Amino acid sequence: MAQPNLTLIGALRRTAAKLQKGAPYQWGHMGSCNCGNLAQELTTLSKAEIHQNALAVGRGDWHEQLNDYCPTSGLPMDLLIADMLNSGLETADLQHLERLTDRRILERLPKEKRYLRHNFRDDVVLYINTWADLLEEQLLAKIKLPTLEEMKMEAFV
Repeated sequence: MAQPNLTLIGALRRTAAKLQKGAPYQWGHMGSCNCGNLAQELTTLSKAEIHQNALAVGRGDWHEQLNDYCPTSGLPMDLLIADMLNSGLETADLQHLERLTDRRILERLPKEKRYLRHNFRDDVVLYINTWADLLEEQLLAKIKLPTLEEMKMEAFV
């Protein structure tokens, strides 16, 4: 799973908020689908530029693009994917996002909400927000705050 960090968590939250407020969403469009909307937040590219990069390669949807990802190809789509991976993502995270299938995220949902549809805006928003919550919890768990006793000891040093 993705490495939790503030940049990625913020991008996920902004993506979900924009989708919830009506940002362009079309699952069949590489720049405005689940991954495309997140790519807009993690890169400086517009939905049109993302879509154009994907079509230039001609390898199909995000799942296929990620299967064929080559970090040294220099192809625009591979550079875009590399930018996204540099934010702490793994290719599997993006494949799961495109189909809303990561079981660690789905298990956090109420049982009646675990069967999400990858082409439905509300389900995408729920998935992304739940993912951001999970990453935030993982990030906070890594932070060790000093105890009161430790703080008192430091005051005397």
